[in-house]
Amino acid sequence: MTQELDLTGKLLIAMPGMGDTRFAKALVFICAHSDEGGMGLVINKPTGDITLSQLLEQLEIPMQADAPDPAVYFGGPVETGRGFVLHSDDFASALNSMEIPGGFALTATLDVLEEMGQGTGPAHAIVALGYAGWGPGQLEAEIAENGWLTCDASYELVFGTAPAALWEAALNSLGVGALTLSADAGRA
Repeated sequence: MTQELDLTGKLLIAMPGMGDTRFAKALVFICAHSDEGGMGLVINKPTGDITLSQLLEQLEIPMQADAPDPAVYFGGPVETGRGFVLHSDDFASALNSMEIPGGFALTATLDVLEEMGQGTGPAHAIVALGYAGWGPGQLEAEIAENGWLTCDASYELVFGTAPAALWEAALNSLGVGALTLSADAGRA
């Protein structure tokens, strides 16, 4: 079976009618998409109670006092105890980093956190716990049912926009205003 749609490196914008409240106003960066399914990270929902320094302390990874201490994000409802770092492609793990088109990379090994704790990790990064996953054809069906819009991922959107403004900024990148969205799908 040949896949017509490859969303790797794109953003999913949750529509107002999203049935799953965990994805209300979510913006998901798609890290991998194939005919076997999809995997992405929610990039606009900081946990609110965990920072990088707290995560590193739990993992017994030292952190320099002057290293950045960003919030840790809710990456999605699957494997919420597992960490993922979406980052700029200026860093590559000695163990395993997955390159993503557009200058992005994903690393899920501890060495990226060790480097971040020393202040020598990637220039831009989002640390997330958990991920969003879709089985074969599931994501395409959700898009067809008006669950998601898609847009291109840019550094400005992903790394340069405050989380609270990100959902609307992604809509604006498509020329769509949040007030003009409908939860209902149309059929011609």
